[in-house]
Amino acid sequence: MDSDRLLLTQEFLGQMLGAPRTTVTLAVGMLQKAGLIESSRGALLIVNREGLEDVVCECYGVISAEYRRLTIQ
Repeated sequence: MDSDRLLLTQEFLGQMLGAPRTTVTLAVGMLQKAGLIESSRGALLIVNREGLEDVVCECYGVISAEYRRLTIQ
């Protein structure tokens, strides 16, 4: 996405990931505590993109590079 603000609920995020909302709530809490995101009702805000990219799996880089390759013509 081109924005650091994601307008979605934790319930919907759980449905997209195939995870219970309670698991999403725990993960969001951990990411907030680490100062990487902020969460409010129906929205997530990425406040430290570099830090967030450091803690995600290596698949993010692969997917991101492939997306750029496919969309930059």
